[in-house]
Amino acid sequence: MRAVITVVGKDTMGIVAKVSNFCADNGVNVMDVSQTILHEMFCMIMMVDASKMQLPFAEFSDNIKAYGEKEGLKIHVMHEDIFNSMHRI
Repeated sequence: MRAVITVVGKDTMGIVAKVSNFCADNGVNVMDVSQTILHEMFCMIMMVDASKMQLPFAEFSDNIKAYGEKEGLKIHVMHEDIFNSMHRI
């Protein structure tokens, strides 16, 4: 199962490492990353493989969202099928 993770927040050192480590700690493999900085705002989209995730998807989503809030970031996770359905014309 693949998922899309979006991260937005004030640019600080180590955001990619923090989010990547959180994923790795939960058995989620980062497959691709796109990031940019827009007027001091860090923006990142990650495609991840969650097939070996160690907990239910909803729990992972809640946990990474809470982790983001603690770090001053907005983190959202969406299953790839839902993402594709939302962006299909």
